[in-house]
Parts: sequence; structure tokens; C-alpha cells
Amino acid sequence: MSDKKASLATLTNGILKENPTLVLILGTCPTLATTQTVIGAVGMGIAALLVLLCSNVFISLLRRVIPESMRIPSYIVIIAGFVTVVKMLVQAYVPSLYESLGVYLDLITVNCIILGRAEMFASKNPVVSAALDGIGMGIGFTLALGAMATIREVFGAASFAGIAIPFLQNYKIAFLTKAPGGLLVYGLLIALVYAVTHGRAPLKKSFSCEGCVHAANCHVKSCETKGEVQ
Repeated sequence: MSDKKASLATLTNGILKENPTLVLILGTCPTLATTQTVIGAVGMGIAALLVLLCSNVFISLLRRVIPESMRIPSYIVIIAGFVTVVKMLVQAYVPSLYESLGVYLDLITVNCIILGRAEMFASKNPVVSAALDGIGMGIGFTLALGAMATIREVFGAASFAGIAIPFLQNYKIAFLTKAPGGLLVYGLLIALVYAVTHGRAPLKKSFSCEGCVHAANCHVKSCETKGEVQ
């Protein structure tokens, strides 16, 4: 595969084929919590994209410097630093969004998508590839949240991005704005992506510790190993 095709594949994988939310099923907490409104969902997606991009690039630059035994704590410190910067920018320039997202902005620090890409991709690839991966995964996350929020807000609240839709006012499905409704929409979108990809989404074929974000603190040789963690 040529360099251009490889770069394009890295950028586009996260949009559909390896969408972090609808295929890899990561970041479920913010997905359910911030998709009641389109503005909140897109705001969360963009914030996560910025953190993904910056942390991927920084971790890739330091991948030969960070000690193996300290990689997870180091990644968390790096991610937390960028989350703090993004949080301050949102608070300063989009205070309404800051109030809407609340604690979920801080929780980007422990978002499985960001920590997972740091461990599985950024720490093993050069800067350009890491940046493209961060952008692709961030776009995929944002699109998934936006699609889910559109369905929930339009049909559940009869509005879009806070703008009322008059002809739907008498046909609201309030259930969709609640947590169970969010789970229903989430499941339907996962099923739709599965149907579109004809079930060719990546499946976990190995249960070894390679690529696991918890490997540094785990003493079991692999998840196939029976018995308790020592």
C-alpha cells in the first residue's frame, strides 16, 4: 500500500469501519449523556477531537522517551493537560456549552477512546500517522454523537439545535430524551452500521495483553488465562 493510500486509510478508518462509538463501542458514557441536544453532542465531539489530535501527536513525539513501565500514567498526564486547555477555552468562549457539558468535559481525560488510541496507535506510529488517526477517530466520534443527538432531539423534543420544529410539537416522543431512549437509539445506530458494513467491522481475534490499556497494572498473561489476577 502506497503512503498516500495508507494515510487515507488511517484518516478514514475511524469514520465508519472502526468508528469508536458505533463499532468499537467505546466512550459510551458521554455518548448517552451528551446526546440529548445536537449542540451538546457536537460540542463534546469537537472537544474530544481536539484532545485526541493533540495527545496523539504529543505521545507519538515522546514514544521513544516514555519508559515502558510509566506509559499509562504518562499518557493520562498528557491527556489531562490538553483536557484542561480545552476546558478553559470552552469556558472562556462558549460558556453556555461549558455549563451544558459540565463534568463530562473533565471526564474526557479518562475517555476510553483517547487512552485507547494513545496506547494502541500513537505510541507505535510516527507523528503524521498519529495525527491522522486522532482526526479520523475524532470525526467518527463527532458524527456518531451528532447522528444520535439529531434523532433524540428532533423526535424527542421536536427541535433541532434548540430551534423548535412546529409541525412536530404534537408528536414528541419524550421517551427518546430519557436514558432508556438513548440506549434504544444507540443500539439501532450500531445495528445500522453493522448492516451497512455487512458485519465486516474489526473483531477481536486475540486476547493477548498487547494493546490493552490495563496491561501495565495486570499480572495475568492473557485474558484467556483462567484464575484470578495475582
